[in-house]
This record gives sequence, structure tokens and C-alpha cells, in this order.
Amino acid sequence: MLEIRKFHEEKDAVLTGLRKRNFSKEQLSLVDDIIRLDLTRKSQQTELDQLLAQRNSKSKEIGQLFQSGKAAEANAMKQEVQTIKDQVDQLEKGYADTQYQLQELMVQLPNLPHESVPAGSSEEDNEVYQDWADELPDLGPEALPHWELADKYGLIDFQLGAKITGAGFPLFRAKGSQLKRALINFFLAEANAAGYEEMSVPHVVNADSAYGTGSLPDKEGQMYHIEKDELYLIPTAEVPVTNVYRDVIMSATDFPVKMTAYTPCFRREAGSYGAHVKGLNRVHQFDKVEIVQIQHPEKSHDTLMEMLRHVEGLLQKLKLPYRILRLCGGDLTFASALTFDFEVWSAAQKRWLEVSSVSNFETFQSHRLKCRYRDEEGKTQLAHTLNGSALALERIVACLLENHQTADGIVIPQALVNYTGWERID
Repeated sequence: MLEIRKFHEEKDAVLTGLRKRNFSKEQLSLVDDIIRLDLTRKSQQTELDQLLAQRNSKSKEIGQLFQSGKAAEANAMKQEVQTIKDQVDQLEKGYADTQYQLQELMVQLPNLPHESVPAGSSEEDNEVYQDWADELPDLGPEALPHWELADKYGLIDFQLGAKITGAGFPLFRAKGSQLKRALINFFLAEANAAGYEEMSVPHVVNADSAYGTGSLPDKEGQMYHIEKDELYLIPTAEVPVTNVYRDVIMSATDFPVKMTAYTPCFRREAGSYGAHVKGLNRVHQFDKVEIVQIQHPEKSHDTLMEMLRHVEGLLQKLKLPYRILRLCGGDLTFASALTFDFEVWSAAQKRWLEVSSVSNFETFQSHRLKCRYRDEEGKTQLAHTLNGSALALERIVACLLENHQTADGIVIPQALVNYTGWERID
């Protein structure tokens, strides 16, 4: 959530940022509504403080009058105090209503894009930040897509997964399951080597946690909701991992905080059909290793670049052709200020598949989370939060199968052999 001071001190910057996100004139009017409500709230708070001060002062005076034997004057003043109390009660209700209206408007506004974010309305306008330097692999007309390879080698059973649960819940088996486990261990080992603390976190979260990272109220339609218990299946490990530091005040010397976790992830992904979502291209349950950092605001952009290099290193070790996109304003997620997507070339499908998003949320999440640190003067400041997929398993499996297929089977990259225990699927 945006800090309220930005609306007063940096209104033009707020409007410029929202325009980059393609906000309409009507949507931009929310900014003036927020400013108006906040001024009303401040006025009500001032009046409330004054009335409370009067009530306290008169209450003390009543005690003194009774002690002085001036009961009549004391009783008369008690009526004045009662009148003030009634006014306070009425004003507190008005203040609470204003606060509620203000909050309802504030949560509708996304994060402001970083100045480097290009303008644009959709993924078609994303900027290629780093392109694959070599020629993209061409496996010829005989190359099979991953769903056919998975069937040929008995790696994934899409039909059985659909029977057990439904479409979009693939069942990995034999070397398919072993390959996925090897990737999880590989990604976690690489994160550990880079200084990330490994965590095993809950796979369901409460509404406060989902709100803290910006999943609520933005993504209700994408998350699986357990209504009876008011819990949500996590769409990514980002949610529980970042919430480790909800309502925490750190020291500046604690930075950087580096955390990683493997979890299954659950997304409804409703309303999308066709060959582009076939097989593992889009599923409702997938596995992912997430890296999260909480950083000092002055160092968060450098940290984002460091996280990009980490993800890039993983793809290089897996010998997968990739490119990096800088997302435009219209394609940013609700909470992100700056996002880079990694896409891997699917040699059989001849298309790019997104396998990672690495984002800097600046203070948007930390404001909701109350994730703060004390500066050198002892004042509390909001930290910056960042996260990245390192990596999403299902699409990596798809690209490994397709890009490393040969006439004699599927060759496993050397970096994975220590984790699989075998060099080839045949």
C-alpha cells in the first residue's frame, strides 16, 4: 500500500505513476478522494484530541470542586462533561467511518512503477532487457513437445492427475518425479550457497498474511479460499516467507535479510484454454523455489540486480536459452514497482515460456506488513522487500525435456546429475 504522505507531498508523482499503469481519468480521481478523506480524518483527529483534553481537564476540576465542598458546581460541571462525552462518542464514530473509507480507497491503488519501467498496456509492450546472444536451438520437425515426451518416457500422467483432482493437476511419476525433486534440491542448494536462509513454511495463510504481500484484495479470484477456516492456499512462497517479518522492527545492521523456501503453489488460473496452456504450460498446482530479500531502501536496486544474476546463473547451469524482459507499466503486478521476467525458449513449441519473475516492491508490501527498521537517529523507517522465482519447476521441466531431447533420449545437464543420480532419460 502506498504511504499516505505521498499523496500530499508527491501528488504529481503519484498521478504520473498511475498513468503509467494506464489508469483512466475516473480512476485517477481516487487520488483527490484520498487526499480529501485524509484531511477530514486529520481534522476529526484534531477536534477529538481537543475534546478529550477538555474532558480530562474538567474531570480533574470536578474532583477538586468536590474536595472543596462545592458539590453544586461539581454536579453542574458533570453535565458539561457528559455533553463532551456524547460529542466524543459521535466524533469517534465519524472518525472510524472516515478511516474505513480511506482504507477502502487506499487498497485499490497499486504500487507506483519505478522510473525505469517502460510505458505500455500489455505484455506486448514489455522491453527486452537482455536477449539470448546465440542462435536459438532448432531441433527440426521431429522434435516433440514436452507433453508427448512425458507420455513417451512415462514421466507425467496428465489424465490420472485429472482423474484424481481435475485438469491442471499433473501427476509426476518415476523419473519425472525424481527430476522434479532433483531440481528442487538443486535450486535450494544454490540459494543456500548464495546466503539465503532455507525455511519450510505453511502452505496456507490467513487473510492478514495475504493482505500483507498484496495478494488481497487484488487476487481473490486467483487464490483457492478455504472459507470455513478463512484460510488461503498460497499462490507463491513469497506470501508466508515475507510475512515472517510482519510487525517486526529491525536494526539497519540486520540487512540484508535473505530467505528461501520450496513450496507447492496454487492458482485457479481460470478462463484460459488452447494449445498455449497445454501440458505444463499452465497448471493449477506447481512447485517453486522462491528467494526473498528484505533490504535497506538505498540498496534495494542493487539487490534486485544481484537476484537477477542468481536466477541467470541457474538457467546457465541448466543450459537453457533464456531472455530477460523488463515489464511495462500495464503488465506489472499490483504490488510491484519494478519486475524482470525470465523466459526460456521452448524448442519444440518454438515459443518463449516465463519461468521466473524477479521484483522490487520497495515500501508497498512493508507498509502493509509494518516491516520496519530503526535508522541511525532511532526513527523507524519502512524497509524494501524483493522476491524472485528461483525457479518455477513445471515450466523448467517442460523446457528441459524439449531442449535436451535427442534421438537416444533426454540428456540431463551436468549440474543436475549429482541430484538425479543418472545422466539420461531413455
